[in-house]
Amino acid sequence: MNQAAPVVFVVDDDPSVSRAIKRLVESVGLRAELFGSAQEFLRNEDRDSANCLVVDIRLPGISGLDFQRELAAAGIHIPIVFITGHGDIPMTVRAMKAGAVEFLTKPFRDQDLLDAIQQGLERDRIRRTQEAEVAILRERFESLTPANGKCCLG
Repeated sequence: MNQAAPVVFVVDDDPSVSRAIKRLVESVGLRAELFGSAQEFLRNEDRDSANCLVVDIRLPGISGLDFQRELAAAGIHIPIVFITGHGDIPMTVRAMKAGAVEFLTKPFRDQDLLDAIQQGLERDRIRRTQEAEVAILRERFESLTPANGKCCLG
């Protein structure tokens, strides 16, 4: 399993917000990559390390919630921390029911964002470990051959 350093992907169309989050994330020794839209992120293929997404709800082209749904439909399971200056309760509920780690309204405390990111990275690490274990079990199972052409499971 790849043990690359964790990456926090920030998807926000406001460059000043993205840069501030990048500085914050890097201040605790994590790597951050910035994207101005969901489409820009989807063109990125660097998803081999443990990851977490920080996504603004309002994005050009596709909303953060629709982006979350598209990722799930594509089988891309990266934990998401939503940030917004324009959130409401139904939006928060929808995001959380769909598996978001956290839903933070701007302005948020730096520590709240860092805590949510750490929780997301831990979720992703656990998921990747479980997927690797299942792959090993599947490989072992597929290597079994039936005795005399008959299944030995009874």
